[in-house]
Amino acid sequence: MEHDGFVRLMQTIADAWNAGDTERALACFADDAVYLEPPDEQRYEGRAALYAFFGGEDPPPMHMEWHHLVVEGDVGVGEYTYRGTNQYHGLVIVQLRNGVIARWREYQTRSPLPFDPSGRAASRERLGTTPTAARVG
Repeated sequence: MEHDGFVRLMQTIADAWNAGDTERALACFADDAVYLEPPDEQRYEGRAALYAFFGGEDPPPMHMEWHHLVVEGDVGVGEYTYRGTNQYHGLVIVQLRNGVIARWREYQTRSPLPFDPSGRAASRERLGTTPTAARVG
Protein backbone atom coordinates (compact mmCIF):
# COMPACT_ATOMS: atom_id res chain seq x y z
CA MET A 1 0.00 0.00 0.00
CA GLU A 2 1.24 3.51 -0.76
CA HIS A 3 1.77 5.96 2.10
CA ASP A 4 -1.13 8.29 1.20
CA GLY A 5 -3.55 5.37 1.04
CA PHE A 6 -2.35 4.09 4.41
CA VAL A 7 -2.77 7.51 6.00
CA ARG A 8 -6.33 7.73 4.60
CA LEU A 9 -7.18 4.25 5.91
CA MET A 10 -5.85 4.91 9.41
CA GLN A 11 -7.40 8.39 9.56
CA THR A 12 -10.75 6.91 8.51
CA ILE A 13 -10.56 4.59 11.51
CA ALA A 14 -9.69 7.44 13.89
CA ASP A 15 -12.40 9.72 12.44
CA ALA A 16 -14.98 6.93 12.69
CA TRP A 17 -14.10 6.09 16.30
CA ASN A 18 -14.11 9.79 17.21
CA ALA A 19 -17.57 10.19 15.64
CA GLY A 20 -18.97 6.99 17.18
CA ASP A 21 -19.39 5.40 13.73
CA THR A 22 -18.72 1.72 14.37
CA GLU A 23 -19.73 0.63 10.85
CA ARG A 24 -17.33 3.03 9.14
CA ALA A 25 -14.44 1.88 11.36
CA LEU A 26 -15.34 -1.77 10.79
CA ALA A 27 -15.24 -1.27 7.00
CA CYS A 28 -11.47 -0.69 7.33
CA PHE A 29 -10.95 -4.28 8.55
CA ALA A 30 -11.04 -7.58 6.66
CA ASP A 31 -13.93 -9.97 7.42
CA ASP A 32 -11.50 -12.31 9.21
CA ALA A 33 -9.38 -9.57 10.85
CA VAL A 34 -7.59 -10.23 14.12
CA TYR A 35 -7.21 -7.38 16.65
CA LEU A 36 -4.93 -8.08 19.57
CA GLU A 37 -2.86 -6.60 22.35
CA PRO A 38 -0.10 -9.05 23.26
CA PRO A 39 0.59 -11.00 25.24
CA ASP A 40 -2.96 -11.69 26.41
CA GLU A 41 -4.61 -8.34 27.15
CA GLN A 42 -7.24 -8.57 24.44
CA ARG A 43 -7.93 -10.57 21.28
CA TYR A 44 -10.86 -10.25 18.87
CA GLU A 45 -11.32 -12.27 15.69
CA GLY A 46 -13.76 -11.52 12.89
CA ARG A 47 -16.21 -8.72 12.21
CA ALA A 48 -18.80 -9.75 14.81
CA ALA A 49 -16.22 -9.64 17.61
CA LEU A 50 -14.79 -6.35 16.33
CA TYR A 51 -18.26 -4.81 16.06
CA ALA A 52 -18.93 -5.59 19.73
CA PHE A 53 -15.45 -4.44 20.80
CA PHE A 54 -15.84 -1.14 18.90
CA GLY A 55 -19.09 -0.49 20.80
CA GLY A 56 -21.72 -1.71 18.36
CA GLU A 57 -24.66 0.64 17.91
CA ASP A 58 -23.81 2.69 21.00
CA PRO A 59 -20.02 3.13 21.24
CA PRO A 60 -18.57 4.97 24.23
CA PRO A 61 -17.07 8.43 23.72
CA MET A 62 -13.45 8.24 22.63
CA HIS A 63 -10.77 10.16 20.82
CA MET A 64 -7.99 8.66 18.68
CA GLU A 65 -5.14 10.78 17.33
CA TRP A 66 -2.30 9.58 15.10
CA HIS A 67 1.13 11.14 15.62
CA HIS A 68 3.15 9.13 13.08
CA LEU A 69 2.16 6.70 10.34
CA VAL A 70 4.61 4.63 8.29
CA VAL A 71 3.99 1.88 5.76
CA GLU A 72 6.21 -0.49 3.81
CA GLY A 73 4.41 -2.86 1.48
CA ASP A 74 1.70 -4.66 3.44
CA VAL A 75 2.91 -3.68 6.94
CA GLY A 76 2.13 -0.35 8.57
CA VAL A 77 2.94 1.23 11.93
CA GLY A 78 1.16 4.03 13.77
CA GLU A 79 1.97 5.93 16.93
CA TYR A 80 -1.14 7.21 18.69
CA THR A 81 -2.84 8.72 21.69
CA TYR A 82 -6.23 7.23 22.60
CA ARG A 83 -8.58 8.79 25.13
CA GLY A 84 -11.64 7.00 26.46
CA THR A 85 -12.16 6.15 30.11
CA ASN A 86 -8.36 6.38 30.36
CA GLN A 87 -5.68 7.82 28.12
CA TYR A 88 -3.12 5.62 26.38
CA HIS A 89 -0.06 6.28 24.23
CA GLY A 90 0.94 3.43 21.98
CA LEU A 91 2.05 1.84 18.76
CA VAL A 92 0.08 -0.36 16.45
CA ILE A 93 1.49 -2.67 13.80
CA VAL A 94 -1.00 -3.63 11.10
CA GLN A 95 -0.86 -6.18 8.32
CA LEU A 96 -2.77 -5.10 5.25
CA ARG A 97 -4.62 -7.22 2.71
CA ASN A 98 -6.51 -5.86 -0.30
CA GLY A 99 -6.52 -2.32 1.07
CA VAL A 100 -7.88 -3.15 4.54
CA ILE A 101 -6.47 -4.32 7.87
CA ALA A 102 -6.11 -8.06 8.30
CA ARG A 103 -4.23 -7.96 11.61
CA TRP A 104 -3.97 -5.17 14.24
CA ARG A 105 -1.41 -5.67 17.01
CA GLU A 106 -1.11 -2.83 19.54
CA TYR A 107 1.29 -2.05 22.36
CA GLN A 108 0.21 0.74 24.69
CA THR A 109 0.67 2.24 28.10
CA ARG A 110 -1.78 4.22 30.20
CA SER A 111 -0.61 7.77 30.89
CA PRO A 112 -2.29 11.02 31.92
CA LEU A 113 0.52 13.00 30.27
CA PRO A 114 0.05 14.72 26.92
CA PHE A 115 1.86 13.36 23.89
CA ASP A 116 5.45 14.62 23.85
CA PRO A 117 7.53 13.44 20.90
CA SER A 118 10.76 14.30 22.74
CA GLY A 119 9.86 12.13 25.76
CA ARG A 120 11.19 14.81 28.11
CA ALA A 121 7.87 15.44 29.88
CA ALA A 122 7.50 11.77 30.79
CA SER A 123 11.08 11.65 32.07
CA ARG A 124 10.54 14.75 34.22
CA GLU A 125 7.31 13.26 35.61
CA ARG A 126 9.13 10.08 36.65
CA LEU A 127 11.94 12.09 38.23
CA GLY A 128 9.54 14.41 40.03
CA THR A 129 10.85 17.52 38.30
CA THR A 130 9.33 20.10 36.02
CA PRO A 131 10.91 22.40 33.43
CA THR A 132 10.87 25.31 35.91
CA ALA A 133 11.73 23.51 39.15
CA ALA A 134 14.54 21.00 39.25
CA ARG A 135 15.61 19.10 42.34
CA VAL A 136 18.46 20.59 44.27
CA GLY A 137 20.84 18.08 45.76
